Amino acid sequence: MSQLLPQNLAPIRWRKLIPLAFITYSLAYLDRANYGFGAASGLAHDLNITPGISSLLGALFFLGYFFFQVPGGIYSERRSAKKLIFWSLILWGILATATGIVHSVAALAVIRFLLGVAESVVMPAMLVFLSHWFTKRERSKANTFLFLGNPITVLWMSIVSGYLVNFFGWRGMFIIEGVPAIVWAVIWWVIFVDRPKDAKWLTDQEKQDLETALAAEQVEMKPVKNYAEAFRSKKVLALSFIHFFWNIGMYGFIMWLPSILKTASGLGIVATGWLSAAPYLLAVPLMLTASYFSDKFQQRKLVVLLFLGLGAVCFCGSFTLGADHFWLSYVLLVIAGGAMYTPYGPFFAAVPELLPRNVMAGAMAFIVSFGALGSFVGAWIVGYLNGIFQGPQASYVFMGGSLVIAVILTALTGFSNKTSAQAASKAVALP
Repeated sequence: MSQLLPQNLAPIRWRKLIPLAFITYSLAYLDRANYGFGAASGLAHDLNITPGISSLLGALFFLGYFFFQVPGGIYSERRSAKKLIFWSLILWGILATATGIVHSVAALAVIRFLLGVAESVVMPAMLVFLSHWFTKRERSKANTFLFLGNPITVLWMSIVSGYLVNFFGWRGMFIIEGVPAIVWAVIWWVIFVDRPKDAKWLTDQEKQDLETALAAEQVEMKPVKNYAEAFRSKKVLALSFIHFFWNIGMYGFIMWLPSILKTASGLGIVATGWLSAAPYLLAVPLMLTASYFSDKFQQRKLVVLLFLGLGAVCFCGSFTLGADHFWLSYVLLVIAGGAMYTPYGPFFAAVPELLPRNVMAGAMAFIVSFGALGSFVGAWIVGYLNGIFQGPQASYVFMGGSLVIAVILTALTGFSNKTSAQAASKAVALP
């Protein structure tokens, strides 16, 4: 058999699988990020919620999200991502819609927590799923198409939610935006396949070639006995804390950007929606370019360090200028938001290159769970600080400081496993 390059391995995978992953992850982001618009457009007033409680309600999602990451990742590896995400779609669609009919803070708190539980399995399950289908030379690009569901969804959601709130109120917005997940569950069940061997649209030769290329990546990778050993790994812990501090800045930004911009600009909710969309528009070309560079040159750490550093610098610059220079401060905030999104594909592409298959799913979910904990801290503390100080100044410092810590940790952490990478690159040249 002639040498096979990654791009020769069943090109149909990209057409069949990437849209499926993208849409599923997009719907998850739709139903978690729209809380910021509800909070900025009357939810807190109608339910008599104080700023501190509002920030906690927004953050409760991520607390539920935190607890079920690892079980979700392990279940997807050992059993089936198909069943797990099918039921998750239905449950989170029902809960997201129910947000629009609540009349008490207690009910809203329960829904926000359970919504986090329902969606917690999606990210680790999807990352494990993509690792079953795409090789090392493709993985950053595949991951990036998955993560593009985040900025692209928040991009159009920021605009559409503004109009929905304007015409139907915050209740109508939640109800309308919760329905698509339930509809998509049916489509997911019909189309999705867990592994190459299950795909009727691959030839036997394509299945064999793909499985051989993926198996080659495991050759001579340093063995790890169990999940406990993987979770104690210095690199896994380092990546976990990078993700934690990164997500403090990221989700503080996502959850409270509409409120921050509305307060600073004095504009209405529709105009705020358009302003809120710009960082996510910028993120799309940045993410695609970064993933191409990361896969072509196998530079995971450099990409993460470069864009996290850019995000931290622009974020701190935006805070320094303040509301007195709103439009220049806003431009820097747009760049910061786009830059923060950019490295997700390369970052998670590094994990399967550091750990063998028997523990990769659990370790991936462990890292994701730390990010969820950071998201909880960011969403809660940013909203709390905004309420206490009647403005975003303190929350800017908090988010910017967290991003700086993430950059420092990235600079100190090794992202490569040279022995396994060299072995895999030799083994992938099939006889």
